[in-house]
Amino acid sequence: MSAARDFDVIVIGAGHNGLAAAATLARKGRRVCVLERSDTLGGMAGNFSPAKGVTAPRMAHLLYNLNPKVARDLGLGERIPLKTLALPSVALSPDGNHVVVEAGKARFADGRAHPDAAAFAALHDRLTRFAGLLAKMSENPPPGLQGSLLDPAKLGELIRLARLGLGLKRLGKVEMREFLRILMSNAHDLLLDEMGDGPLAGLLAADAVRGAFAGPRSPGTVFTLMYRMGNGGNVALPVGGMGAVAEAFASAARAVGCDIRLGNGVAGIEVADDRAVGVLLDDGTRLGAGAILSSAGPMPTLKLAGIRHFDTEAVRRLRHHRCKGSVAKINLVLSGVPAIPGLPVDLNRGRLVIAPSVEYVERAFNPAKYGEMPTAPSIELLLPCLSDPSLASDGRQVASAIVNFVPPAPDGGWTKARRNALLKTVLGVLEQYAPGLSGLVTQSETLVPPDIEALTGAPGGHWHHGEMGFDQVLTNRPANGMARYRFGVNGLYLCGAAAHPGGDVTGAPGRNAALQLLRDGVA
Repeated sequence: MSAARDFDVIVIGAGHNGLAAAATLARKGRRVCVLERSDTLGGMAGNFSPAKGVTAPRMAHLLYNLNPKVARDLGLGERIPLKTLALPSVALSPDGNHVVVEAGKARFADGRAHPDAAAFAALHDRLTRFAGLLAKMSENPPPGLQGSLLDPAKLGELIRLARLGLGLKRLGKVEMREFLRILMSNAHDLLLDEMGDGPLAGLLAADAVRGAFAGPRSPGTVFTLMYRMGNGGNVALPVGGMGAVAEAFASAARAVGCDIRLGNGVAGIEVADDRAVGVLLDDGTRLGAGAILSSAGPMPTLKLAGIRHFDTEAVRRLRHHRCKGSVAKINLVLSGVPAIPGLPVDLNRGRLVIAPSVEYVERAFNPAKYGEMPTAPSIELLLPCLSDPSLASDGRQVASAIVNFVPPAPDGGWTKARRNALLKTVLGVLEQYAPGLSGLVTQSETLVPPDIEALTGAPGGHWHHGEMGFDQVLTNRPANGMARYRFGVNGLYLCGAAAHPGGDVTGAPGRNAALQLLRDGVA
């Protein structure tokens, strides 16, 4: 027996996408409740306190790709305070000849001109223009082939596709051919066709595969590089940490009447007559609703609703959904600021990337392929307190390291010894660029893919809830036949990073799923 309707819509998960969906629906007059198992907001975009008087980004630490339409619709940065600081990217070099990238321009950290500066600027400009075209596809559901041409929704899709085609045509014949040539190619070949191998090319290669179970030679990594550059490729540090971003999304939702309930895990989704009608909470409470949006992954959502409600082919496709998490997050509390020889002190605040060459990034991926521990991982390091001193007191610093590549499931599992070994390896790599850093560490936390999955529900601990390869984007995200947010059961929708357009802190999957629900008129 289903519960009475307590809300028009229930959203499972208070990550940024769930909150974006909730705020979008509430702005349209729907009564919305957001249920979150954890006691904190934000999912991967959240803060924690590793020590008294210290606030740190627990997983994601930078804002890359916030969708402008989401920010505008929710009033982020205007009605809802959200302050960010632009950061330079610094490609660290073992010989001290570090490379700085700001506003699409490259130079050496000591001010000298970089020999590949012109080639980098031309490539960056081309990729951001191409990415801008693709970004327009992120603001709506992926194109569908079903329906009548007389349907206004179908007509709107055709108009959007026509605009994309017109945008391609406006590039000119040469650039249009280049776009089509490189779109499905690999980052390794593209980068080394344009510039010599080294830290500058390595920086782009690392960005192309960050969060992915793929190396620069993997097909489609140019697409993932462009995905990261969809809104200009700028890197921003939120003042107050990524938790401030989550709180801004939550404030936008609360401002329009959303009921956000933390510490309320969902044990199951109620289905009656092939329709989602409510949820059962961990404590046995039932809440009824006209529709359910889930920001969990596809398989966890399927299991909540019950596998018997999905056809065999859909289940088969979802079981083959590729979501091998290969990223570890290491959080360090330091007693002081580490010194990086060759890098001016003011650049310590930048996004520090250890990827000295494209080949280095490719070799870093090799052990993960075979379930082996990394020996020389690619690392993105941030010292956020240098830009935002409010995060720590008494002169302490936070070092936040995103580590590619680690094995999703090494033989014997992720034991304490393996976690300690990973930390030792990462500190050893960091010491090559910041001698003495290990001696500054007062506390540490090592999160590997199973930890990330347990803490956030991200399938496989994958940074993007699933690979962003061509077989899992657009009309195949998360799987063929389930790409337009509707998820098998009437009134059940996916609104997290496993849905189109995918990962990063964009808010687009949540907004798009909410708008699709409204178009469908189910709540």
